[in-house]
Amino acid sequence: MATVVLDRQFAEMLREQRAASGADRWDEVWEGTYMMTPLPNYEHQQIANRLGAICEDVVGWGTAAVVMQGTNVSDRDLGWQSNYRCPDVAVYLAGNTATNCDTHWCGGPDFAVEIVSDDDQSREKIPFYAKVSTRELLIVDRQPWSLELFRLNNGALQSIGTSTLENGEVLASKTLPLTFRLIADADRPSILVTHTPDGKTWNV
Repeated sequence: MATVVLDRQFAEMLREQRAASGADRWDEVWEGTYMMTPLPNYEHQQIANRLGAICEDVVGWGTAAVVMQGTNVSDRDLGWQSNYRCPDVAVYLAGNTATNCDTHWCGGPDFAVEIVSDDDQSREKIPFYAKVSTRELLIVDRQPWSLELFRLNNGALQSIGTSTLENGEVLASKTLPLTFRLIADADRPSILVTHTPDGKTWNV
């Protein structure tokens, strides 16, 4: 359930409390509106950590690529605190024209991951990611489980496929040498990630 706080003093107190406790780590600002996002649970963090580690393995170590599990992405250099999003995983490859501003990136990553949690509005971020020229976006849904890959085309991020347990579709990235497919596993569905050059796989 969303709550709208119109009391500026109370809103500032909430933000200060979240900053002091570290609960604001994943908060965002959407065109001046402060978004208090839900804290990721263990499963959410585990998926992000594993996908980030895989990306680091295949494109990060010893290269100019930058792989991050959570970072601030904005459409501006100055005043970025008025408009930014925090993808769960972000990959900036060599040659990406985004600027590393230390506190944030001005411009989108080549590949981003959003893991859906209750009430976090991940899909509402798609137009922003397109605006900052994110080349690909993988959305991981967990209620029900599915993977959806979006690719930038003519300024818009367009869905190029969805993988579910029922269809077993393989989603092939064009920015990373990886494919993604949802498969059945013991406790919950897993994301089967395959390194296309050598066929190495990981279960996430």
